[in-house]
Amino acid sequence: MEELMEYILQIGNLNQQQLNLVTRDAIEIDLQKDKYFSEAGKIPRQVGFVVEGVIRGCYYNKDGEEITRCFMSENSLVVDYVNFEANTVSSEYLQACTDCKLIVFSKQHWDELSQIIVGWDNIKNKMVQLCMYQKSRKGPVVSQDATTRYLAFMENYPSLINRIPLTYVASYLGVTQQSLSRIRKNIR
Repeated sequence: MEELMEYILQIGNLNQQQLNLVTRDAIEIDLQKDKYFSEAGKIPRQVGFVVEGVIRGCYYNKDGEEITRCFMSENSLVVDYVNFEANTVSSEYLQACTDCKLIVFSKQHWDELSQIIVGWDNIKNKMVQLCMYQKSRKGPVVSQDATTRYLAFMENYPSLINRIPLTYVASYLGVTQQSLSRIRKNIR
């Protein structure tokens, strides 16, 4: 829980009693590689904070191809927030790329914090904005050639390149795994 408290204190000011309220009903879970934190076709019911590991956001396009949209690693919130807040069905999956340790909040606890902690809404909003930014930023520009996209991926996600399966990197870049292997070979 220490990592979560440090993260929160970087965003806003809470005293120890308030921090205790935040963490009181949060639970720590292990999410094994390839397991889902939330799934398309279901209503997201929890917010997670990544302590260890990498989670990817992905969906299936109209042709049934799996597309990786984003990666979230340590010290990040993980949630399909729009559907979580609206209590609506998600169209994306949040899946563990590695074994993960998460701190998880139920919807009820997440909502209660706004009622019992003065200033929580401001902190929550900043955390959610960071989460939304992370899920939307750094996407590959399809008009760039594949090598340029891969080099940008390496620059934007230097800690992930050796931690996640190359199939997910290829999906994120919009190339086949064979193309990614050729690109990697030519760069070395």
